[in-house]
Amino acid sequence: MVKISPDLWSLLETNLPTGENLTAKPSVPELSSQVFCAFDSENQRHILVQLKSDDSAYEDRQSRGIQVVTRELNVHGQPSSRYIDLICLDIAGYSGFDLIGSEIIAELVKGIRSPAEIIHSVLAKWRRFWGQIPQDLLSLNEVIGLLAEIRFLTERLIPEVGPGEAVKRWRGPFGSRHDFEWLGSSVEVKATTSSRGRIFHINGIDQLDPPENGKLFFFGVQLREEGGAEQTLPRIIETCRNLLVKDDEALDKFESALVQAGYFPHHNEDYEKLRFRIIEETLFAVTKDFPKICAGNFDGGIPAGIVRVEYDINLNGCDRLIITDKSQELFHSL
Repeated sequence: MVKISPDLWSLLETNLPTGENLTAKPSVPELSSQVFCAFDSENQRHILVQLKSDDSAYEDRQSRGIQVVTRELNVHGQPSSRYIDLICLDIAGYSGFDLIGSEIIAELVKGIRSPAEIIHSVLAKWRRFWGQIPQDLLSLNEVIGLLAEIRFLTERLIPEVGPGEAVKRWRGPFGSRHDFEWLGSSVEVKATTSSRGRIFHINGIDQLDPPENGKLFFFGVQLREEGGAEQTLPRIIETCRNLLVKDDEALDKFESALVQAGYFPHHNEDYEKLRFRIIEETLFAVTKDFPKICAGNFDGGIPAGIVRVEYDINLNGCDRLIITDKSQELFHSL
């Protein structure tokens, strides 16, 4: 994982420049000679991205806590060149600023996109998180639950209805009863790491009730936690971002949903340690034969004094309720 060392900033801070000069050193020299960390005379932190002659300039004065300009600079040991200069305006944002720089370096190393495109994309991602106080780490159950919802978004919904419409339908993080909702259908998403197969935990007596005017579907994801597996929460989030990168409005709504779900990229190093293998992803129709508890199961309604009902369901014997890839029942109900 690319990481800018805090020791580099400490070293630079011992030799602050005067006037309009900058003190600069390569950020991660073993990976890129194109990116520098720097201090100005007012003790502000800069990340400088060196441009080639045909690279586009980039400016951004709208992002909270960061200003971006393109200017000609003389960096010691380098020929005079244009640089995209990212300036950290918020002392409280130092950790986020380092992560932004690290992501820029990681993308530059790939050599796929231009510096301006990379910086635009990275800042769009971070705009929602900048200045937020990072919450505690998500629990294991919260991690796998969020992972499963984003899998449905990327693997099922975006290919069918497009990025903008798909992200609009992701309502779970904002307190809706079902994870995905739109006119005619809702989808409840659950994940399990049970070794017994399709065993899913249901959090409330109304969670598997259909929407008022439509059908309910259930998307179940079976996972195994394995040290050598490829899937992690940050990796799946990045996969989804790549599908949204050309739609700024959809990307902004996606980032808002992540904040609401309690995800903050400040904790990615910890989330990367949780690695999963996806065993199965299955879409079910929630019909009268689907195993569930609802208020109608109780004569006279839910007994007085009962404030919450939680239970587990076993879908191992429910193949007849599976919606196959060839069946578009879910999407025809739009």
